This record gives sequence, structure tokens and C-alpha cells, in this order.
Amino acid sequence: MDPFSAEGELLNIHNSFHQGLYQEVIDFDTSKLSPDNAVPAQVLKWRAQIANGQAKSVIDKLAKGNDSPDATAVKAFALYTLGKTTEAQAEAEQLAETSAENATVQIMAGTVLQAAGRPEEALTLLSKHQGNLEAIALIVQIHLQQNRTDLALKEVTAARKWAQDNLLVNIAESWVGLRVGGDKYQQAFYVFEEMAQTPSTSAAKSLIGQAVAEIHLGRLPEAEAALQQAIEKEPENVEAIANSIVLNVLSGKDVSDLTR
Repeated sequence: MDPFSAEGELLNIHNSFHQGLYQEVIDFDTSKLSPDNAVPAQVLKWRAQIANGQAKSVIDKLAKGNDSPDATAVKAFALYTLGKTTEAQAEAEQLAETSAENATVQIMAGTVLQAAGRPEEALTLLSKHQGNLEAIALIVQIHLQQNRTDLALKEVTAARKWAQDNLLVNIAESWVGLRVGGDKYQQAFYVFEEMAQTPSTSAAKSLIGQAVAEIHLGRLPEAEAALQQAIEKEPENVEAIANSIVLNVLSGKDVSDLTR
């Protein structure tokens, strides 16, 4: 059984991570997980710590004798977030050569390679996935950055056939919808709004997604309210600040406070 499916024991921690509820992921009780799922759960915890600004702490932990492909891949990503891009890319390249079938390697090394401006190498690595929805979501992101909406849509459409109600597929489909436009803006809004306005799942990440959809729909006051909520939750969130600047420019407001 797929541990990330509706019946899988990793569903909740996986969804929390992709909703941006990083502290919930860190605090998630993994003591009762099956042995096969212990490593994927730990990887999500490490990644949540990195997302919460604790990359150095994660690297320090991984330096204590944990040299598995999963741990090394997370370390490479943590190094990249700390600006150690050369070292991170070297780790990613090595992992891509020696452990390309590992799901964590595909995601973490693929993310590093893409961030370093090497999308084709990232796509080559990610193409080795075996039904990994996060790999598919990252492929979608890369294609959107390449302005290949057609390829991004193809990936989402294929994944939808076998992962119909998966949260990550819904999110990836919403990314594509925001690029396609038209009635897809409203569909994307519904996905992000449901997460953002439900107390148990509301996070800066979903609020930003809701705000971006609102901007595309021309609902600027509603977008402003969502971004204010996001900044209240995470005052240093660069995506929230960047989108607030865009919104203020569109609204004809002063952006000096946000650009200092």
C-alpha cells in the first residue's frame, strides 16, 4: 500500500508538510510507524526543520555518522539553503550518479540542481521516479519555470488519473491553473482557500496561494487581507512580502515599507 494514499500512515505528516504546517511535521509522533515508513517520516521532519530556518541544526545532526543517501540528500539541500551552493551541487551530482533511484535523492538533489540553474539535469533525475507524486510536482514546477505549460499540464493530467484526491496533485494542478488562466483561476482559488481558511490547515503558504489567485481574479482587497494574514503568521516570509509588493504596485499604493 502506498504510505501516502488515503489509507497510508504517512498521509497526515505528508499533507501537513505540503500545507506549510512545518511545526506540526516536526512534532509529529512517529513512534508507531512501521519500520518501512520511519525513514520517509524522518526526512519530512528534517525538511520541515530546514523550512523553519534550522538548516544548520539539521546539518549538525546529519554530520554525526548518518551517511545514507536520504540523509546526504537532505544535507545537500540544507547546504544550498545556507548559500553553500558549490558544496551542495557537488553532493547532488554524486547522489544523482550513485543513488538516482532513491526517492529522497530525486527530490532533494533535483531541487538543488534546479535551483542552481540546471533544470535539464534535474528533470533527468526526476524522470526516474516510480509514481512519486512529489517528483511529479517538482517536474511541474520546473516546466512552469521553463514556460512549458503544456508539459506541466500533461504531467498533472496523467497524475490525476491515478491519484485523484491527493492534496499534492490538487496543489500542482492549481499551479498550472494559475498559468493557464480563465476559469482555472477560480478553481485554483478554491483549493488554496479551503486550506487557508480552515483553522487546522491554515498556514502562510496556503494564504499566499489564495492571495495570488485573488490577484488574478482582480479581487485586490481580498488578496491584501490574505497576505496580511500570511505576514502575521510569518513576518519574514519572502514570498508573502514579494507578493505584497506586487499587490501594492497594482493598487497604486506606496511600497517603501516593504522594500526596505
